[in-house]
Amino acid sequence: MKKYLSSFYNIDEEILEEYISHWSEYSVRRKPIITECDRTEQYLYFVKDGIQKSYYLNEGKQHVMFFAYALSFSGIVESFLTQTPSKYYLETITESTFLRIPYTKHSQLIESHRELETLFRIITERFLIGIIERYHQLMAFNTETRFKKFVKRSPHLINMVSQKDIASYLRIDPTNFSKLINTITI
Repeated sequence: MKKYLSSFYNIDEEILEEYISHWSEYSVRRKPIITECDRTEQYLYFVKDGIQKSYYLNEGKQHVMFFAYALSFSGIVESFLTQTPSKYYLETITESTFLRIPYTKHSQLIESHRELETLFRIITERFLIGIIERYHQLMAFNTETRFKKFVKRSPHLINMVSQKDIASYLRIDPTNFSKLINTITI
């Protein structure tokens, strides 16, 4: 985690060590919902192992928004940051191990150390850039291009996540996704 955080912004070693010392390990088996819709996210998660998905429900159908996997953050970030109820769910796809920090401790440390605040501003900016890029891909690219970009970015997910979930994430009809996956060399 230290290496991951330092890749965004280099902060004083002592401050980083103090911050990391407040994260605790947390493990979840495959399939439980970690955060439910209308519940406020109390933790920021860092994935050590496993895969999760965040999704919302519309008329009983899941619409996958994100996948999280090692070494990245997970959780319902906007609910965590604003301490307001989540609009969607976070569920494990595989058995998952995290490090996590509660909102109160995270906020206290961010307020105490300007360098941590800068670090998380930069992380938030990168997250926003990723969301804008994903939005652009969904709006501008055809299904084949979206699929190819996904495979290039996250090839390991093809065999670890259901085709139904990947199709939902890419906004591709599951039947068309099945045809697509059989025609493109991965």
